[in-house]
Amino acid sequence: MNAKIITLVFLSITILSFTSCENYFSASAAFTSATGSLISRDREGNSIILPKTINRIISMGPSNTEILVAIGCEDKIVAIDEYSVNVSGIKPGVPKFSMIAPNGEQIINLEPDVIFVTGMSKMGGDDPFKIVADTGLCVIYIPSSSSIEGIKEDVLYISEVMGARSKGEEIVADMEKDIVNIRAIGQTITDVKKVYFEISAAPWMYSFGSGVFLNEIIELIGAVNILVDQESWILVADEAIFKALPDVILTNVDNIDNPIEEIKSRPGWGEITAVRNNDVYYIDRDASSRPSHNIIKALKEMAKAIYPDKY
Repeated sequence: MNAKIITLVFLSITILSFTSCENYFSASAAFTSATGSLISRDREGNSIILPKTINRIISMGPSNTEILVAIGCEDKIVAIDEYSVNVSGIKPGVPKFSMIAPNGEQIINLEPDVIFVTGMSKMGGDDPFKIVADTGLCVIYIPSSSSIEGIKEDVLYISEVMGARSKGEEIVADMEKDIVNIRAIGQTITDVKKVYFEISAAPWMYSFGSGVFLNEIIELIGAVNILVDQESWILVADEAIFKALPDVILTNVDNIDNPIEEIKSRPGWGEITAVRNNDVYYIDRDASSRPSHNIIKALKEMAKAIYPDKY
């Protein structure tokens, strides 16, 4: 398997699979930040001390970056991870670091007030930002949430840290409005379609079962994930797809030229209902893999693809 493909698959699964720690707003915090927030722990549960002012941010993790931009803090971002380069609103030329193996000395030299770090930075077992935290800099871990509710909590938490709670609440309210509208339609659907969502192409096909926000989205739409009886991330065999015969196939694979045609051209897949009826669709990669408020874009694309006559 090509090393680049292995990396893409691993990152896709890891970005989506870390479970967040819910509701770490501590009413008994020993200090009050300059923003007026009482926060003593990050989303992973680690103790933190927020600086009195936050004017310089390093964002490690594209979902963190998307949220920071959405609440109006893009001008405070002085460095990002390599996967945040395409986030709209980031200033050109902002320094980039690896989420997994960052250059601690360079990060320290940028003198950030806070560093928002994704949980996948610890996927090797060690904390690559420990050397940074040991200098007294405020490192805030935001493990990538696996549920829609967790994503909403991430938005509120980051906005609370940045003194933009009202903006975070506005973003979450907009998310909930779209979710409510789509759920209302989904609950009326009686001819339920079976869906297979592929996040890595053949020969190493990956998908997901329950416990993943993408599965929640499929259920909200009024469809059923063919792998719902399994949990989390799954390496899929052709036989499982042939047995389930999905009505719709979705893919967010973007490391090959034409993922839809690649699926249609697989030996034996022409007999699958979705392929036979030409119901194979591409879903925006970033929106469907990054646990931020932008999952709503994926929700709408998936709804339209699965039930074009309903949404």
